[in-house]
Order: sequence, then C-alpha cells, then structure tokens
Amino acid sequence: MATFLYKLGRFAFRRRRFVALIWVALLAVAGVGAATAAAPAADSFSIPGTEAQRAFDLLDQRFPGTNADGATARMVFKAPAGETMKDPANKAAVERTVHALQSGSSQVDRVADPYAAKALSKDGRTAYAQVSYKVTGFELSDASKDALEDAAKDGRDAGLTVETGGNALQAIPETGATEVIGIAISAVVLVITFGALIAAGLPLLTALIGVGIGVSTITALSSTLDLSSTTSTLATMIGLAVGIDYALFIVSRYRAEITEGREREEAAGRAVGTAGSAVVFAGLTVVIALVGLTVVNIPMLTKMGLAAAGTVVIAVLIALTLIPALLGFAGARVLPRKARKERKARMAGEARKADEEEGEEKAAGEEHGRPATATERPNMGTRWARFVLRRPVSVLLAGVIGLGVVAIPAASLELGLPDDGSQPTHTTQRKAYDLLSDGFGPGVNGPLMLVVDGRDAHAGQTAKSAAARVAKEVGTLDDVAVVTPPTFNKAGDTAMLNVVPKSKPSSVGTEDLVHDIRSTAHGIATDTGAKTLVTGTTAMNVDVSQKLNDALVPYLALVVGLAFLLLMVVFRSVLVPLKAALGFLLSVVAALGAVVAVFQWGWLGDVFGVEQTGPIMSMMPIFMVGVVFGLAMDYEVFLVTRMREAFVHGERPGEAVVTGFRHGARVVTAAAVIMISVFAGFIGSSDSMIKMIGFGLAIAVFFDAFLVRMALVPAVLALLGRSAWWLPRWLQKVLPNVDVEGEGLRTQLGGSDSDSGDSGGGSGTGTTEGPDENAARESVRV
Repeated sequence: MATFLYKLGRFAFRRRRFVALIWVALLAVAGVGAATAAAPAADSFSIPGTEAQRAFDLLDQRFPGTNADGATARMVFKAPAGETMKDPANKAAVERTVHALQSGSSQVDRVADPYAAKALSKDGRTAYAQVSYKVTGFELSDASKDALEDAAKDGRDAGLTVETGGNALQAIPETGATEVIGIAISAVVLVITFGALIAAGLPLLTALIGVGIGVSTITALSSTLDLSSTTSTLATMIGLAVGIDYALFIVSRYRAEITEGREREEAAGRAVGTAGSAVVFAGLTVVIALVGLTVVNIPMLTKMGLAAAGTVVIAVLIALTLIPALLGFAGARVLPRKARKERKARMAGEARKADEEEGEEKAAGEEHGRPATATERPNMGTRWARFVLRRPVSVLLAGVIGLGVVAIPAASLELGLPDDGSQPTHTTQRKAYDLLSDGFGPGVNGPLMLVVDGRDAHAGQTAKSAAARVAKEVGTLDDVAVVTPPTFNKAGDTAMLNVVPKSKPSSVGTEDLVHDIRSTAHGIATDTGAKTLVTGTTAMNVDVSQKLNDALVPYLALVVGLAFLLLMVVFRSVLVPLKAALGFLLSVVAALGAVVAVFQWGWLGDVFGVEQTGPIMSMMPIFMVGVVFGLAMDYEVFLVTRMREAFVHGERPGEAVVTGFRHGARVVTAAAVIMISVFAGFIGSSDSMIKMIGFGLAIAVFFDAFLVRMALVPAVLALLGRSAWWLPRWLQKVLPNVDVEGEGLRTQLGGSDSDSGDSGGGSGTGTTEGPDENAARESVRV
C-alpha cells in the first residue's frame, strides 16, 4: 500500500493543476446540485419492527385520511388573573383563534375546539386547541407555520397568554457563533503547530472543500433519500474534524521530509506513502463504525451514519490527492521563514562540499530515527514518553482510576428522546409545555394512543366489547389520569383510545406505564382475540430506547470486531489492537458519565447552556460508541504506527515508544485540540440533540486522546515490552502485509537514496546496518 500511495502522492504533486481542477469541479457540481435540488418530500420517523410503528401502520389502514403520523400543534390559552376561559370575551377570542387556525392553511386537517372537546382545566383558567395537519412536520410549509404564529398573536391581542407546542414548529437547528469559534480555534492551533500561515491554511481549506462537497451532495440527494437537516449537521461535524486532522498529518510529514533535504516531489510522495497509509486505515475505522449503524435498523440513524461515512471517505481522498497537489503550489512556504532560510543555506553549503561521505553518514543516522547530532534537544513528546516509561504502573493506575471516577455517573444513565420539556425556557414550545403541565398535569403533554384491532376477535367478541374492557382495565392502572372513550372506524372493527398518564412523558413512570398497558393488553388479547397496540410519540420513544439498547451489544461486537481485525493487519500484533479496544471502552464510558453529569444531573449546566435537565437521548450511547470508536482509532493508528515503524526498523521497544512520541505527540496533540474545538463548536446549537452530541464527542476525544492514547498506551507498551508486537506464526501467514510502515517502499527507494545522498525518512526509519549501529542506538536508549 505504501508504494501505491507513494506513486499517488508524486502523481498528484506533478499533475497538481489537473488534480486541483478535478476537486474544484466536483465542488461546483455538488454545489449546483444542492442549489437546484427540491426540498425533502418527507422525513418521517419510522422505526420498523416496533409495536408503536405497527400501530401507526394499522391506523393508516383502518382510519384512512386521519394522518396518524401527521404534524400536530397545541395552542394553549391562559386567562389573566381573576378571569377564566369561560368568560364571554375570552371565549370569543378563543373561537376567533380557532377559526383563524382552520382557515389559515390548506394543510390543516382539523382543529379541536377547546369547549367542544372539554379541554379546559379544573380551575377554568387554561384551555388548549389541538391542531392536526395532513402532512408530517417536515412537509409543513412556512406559510402554515406563519399562519399558526399569526393565530397566536390574535389571542394575545385579546389579553390572553397564548403559547404553541407540538412538532409543527420544529425547525432546522441553529448552531450559532460557537461553530465559527471552533473553526477559529482550529486555525490558531494550526498556526502555532506549523508556524507558517500557508501550512496552517491548507488543512482548513481542504477540510472545508471536503465538507462542502459532502454536505452539498447530501442536500442534493435529500429529496430522493429523505435526508433531514440533522444528517447534514452530523456530516459537517465529522467531516470538519477528520478532514483537518488527516490533512494535518500529511502536511506535517511533508514538512519533515522537506526539512531533511528531500526534493519537494519526493517529499510529497513519501509523506503520502507513509502518513497516508495511516490516514487510510484511520479513515477505514471511522467508516466501519459509521456504516455499522445500519445494524440498528433505524432509518434515520442509518442515513446519518452513511452520510457521515461518505464525508469521511471524501476527507481521506482529499488528504491523499488534493493535499500533495496544493503542496506543489505552496512550495517552500509551508515551512516557517526561519526554517526556509536555514534550508536554503544548508542546500547551498552542501552544493559546495567536496566530501560527501559526511553527509551520507548523517543521512544514515537519520535513517535509523537517531538525532542528527548528539546534542539534539528532546522535545516535550520525548520527555513525556520517558517519564511514562520510568513510571508505567503509576501512570496506568492514575489514568484508569481517574477515568473510572468520571464514569461513575454513567451507572445512573436514563434514556429517552427529547420533547418540548427539553426545549429552552424562552421558547414558545417550552412555555406551552409548562402551561399544560400546570393546568392539566404533566401527562397531558405525552398522551398514549391505544389501537384495538377486533377484526380477528374470538366468536362472541367484538371490537366494541374488547375496547370497553381495555378502557376499564387500563383505567385502573396506577399512573393513569384519564382514558378517553373509544372512537371506531367505519367498519366498526377497530377502536382508538387516548390515555393520559399522571407523570411527564420522559419519566420512568410513564415508561413503566407503557409496559403495564402492554401486559394488560396481552391478557385481554388472550381472552378475546382482539389485539391492542400502544403508540403515540411517548410510546415510540420507549420503543426506540428499547431497540437501541437491544442493538448496542451486537453493534459493539461487529464494529470492535472488524476494527480489531483491521488493526491486527496494520500493527501485525494481537495485544496492541486489544489494548486499543479496551482503552476505547474506558474513554467512552467516562464520556457517557460526563454527559450524564451535565445533561441529566445539571452539573455545570450554566457553563454549557443546559437550561433543562432530563434523560439522555436514546441514541447517544450507540452513537458515541460508533463515532468515538472510529475517531479514537485515528489517534491509535497515527501514534502507534510511528512506534511500530521504529520497532520494525530495529529499535528496542522503549526506544520505539520514545521515537513515536518524538515525531507524533505534537501533531497528535494539535489534531486532538482541533477535533475537540470543532465538536465543542456545536454545543452552542439551539437543538438539544446536537448540543448533547457536540459535548459528548468533544469530551470523549479529550479523554481518549490525552488520557488513553497519550498516557495509558505508552504505559501498557512499556509493561508489555517486545510481547506487545507478538503475532502467532499462523496469523502472520494468514494476514496480508499492507506495509503501513513503508518498509517495502524504503527498500525499493534504497538504491536511489544512497546514490543521491537523500536518505532518511520523515519518521526516522531506515534499514542501513553498520558496525556502529548499536552504539548509536545506545545514545537514545531508554
């Protein structure tokens, strides 16, 4: 692979105008497609295989035209102090508002008058009108939403408090200025890391191009594939993070090759051949994790995973082709000004040298990863690695115990899906939710719908008798506040009832009630033959949580298993991939603990803009497992590949760890800070789901990059010694050798290197042996 990528890098460098033109053309085509694409026809939240979804499907069949999954809104009215909603003036204002709702949009199916539906609170001060639409919330036009808001203004003009809730008002989440701040922080980190504006700008430019192509493609296909705005947001989040990181590693390797005196085209080829190999396998782990989300069988999650995986593939291809092309345009300006002057002076001096033997010896020393001079000053990565190697047990225990403490809140994890109660307190949805809770009890915000199918009832039984029994027995359950009379379809074989719980929709009590109703319904079905299904938004949330919990272990086994095999191919080791997987599990559990502490317990809620605590989003654990695993393996591949490279070329295990940190720690640190800043930028989103995802991914990358990869990994490798790179002989024969370390490439280029004096790798590897080799190694031995 290294040889192929080396040739690809040199080709992209030589044909840089052609390569750059291809990517610009792709961006233009994707942009035109996005600009001319129709809006998504729909984005219904279907969950195949769940009882709630079967009930929705049954309602569509037996109650045609009712639009069971259509958008809904609740217009909530509250009278001023000392008045009631029965006062003539207030009643007239409500009736005008109801009329305005009915006539305001052709997408309105029906509006339930509060007085006819008896939707008045006991104290008479609160009432609500239920609005049902013919289309889903994603199909609702802006005109319909405007009509809803205008109707609310009519009620307010009459002196009433009027707020609107429901999914009819769902909007594209706003990320705010913090997303831009995250990119700005990334730019600052790149400038500090490279010390040159051109080098710092390349990763940002190429990442934005990749995200532009990916998101524009998603937008262009959104109508055909029913992709939501959340899909684009996730693709942007992942694409920016990995795009900057992958480009960062290629540019960093290129600069190292240039600094050692290679010609620019050769440096580009070697950078892509070595660091590019790590990029390919790191990208593959992310793609495996994201594509693996399809096993959960939730269409929305599948689309999000596939779209984000496509953006990662684009980021990898850009790093391998566009980056070397742009490096060709940049010339020596990728180096800081001081380094450019030193390089120019050195090249001029070398041209005047008559004795080439000294230069060859110096290159041979660099070929083995040894310092060019004995007085080379160790960098921070070297000092940290030596510190860990001196105290591996202490570092290991401190890291494991620290992450274990942070993970403690994860034991209290409560799962659910966000509702209007999780909206910011200043929104009309949240205000409507609170008004309904105060006037009618919290359960009215999440009513359950029961569908009684009497078509296959036993002889002597009917849907009417079965529905009556269901209403009676369900009404006796502890957490039930109200059971509405059944409504029958035209055939009279199917009934529909509403159940209002006493507890709020996202509570454990309501979840238990759903299970109790289903247990009761099962007994009634055994006696009567009439099946009862529980649905509604609340029941759907319960089913989603259960489906995700059931899929977590198989998904984890699939993703970790495939990635384990991939890492065995990369590192030619059994224990290194095992260590990587265990370290990931520790970091992801710690990240979940932090998410619970902030979003469920409210710790530091003001700092992160959490206005309302509540259950953690149901898909958060499985989503974090997938995304964080892929991203965590990025740093594992980038950092440990350097160590493996040094070990393969003759260094002792301790030396290899130090070499890996000397060359990789600074860049990996910069990459982690960039990824954290990009993810943290989404914490400012107005959407609670995006906010939670941004925080969870940012804190997970922090734990994994700085605690697991930078501390636990070298500690474990120090304790394992040579056994860390052990691989059974039969596996050596079975597993393909993909040459991530570039040994085959280095062997192939060895002759030309010795002829030109242009030897040595950016990673500090080589194959030259001589009588002074062991002595030279002793100078850096740990």
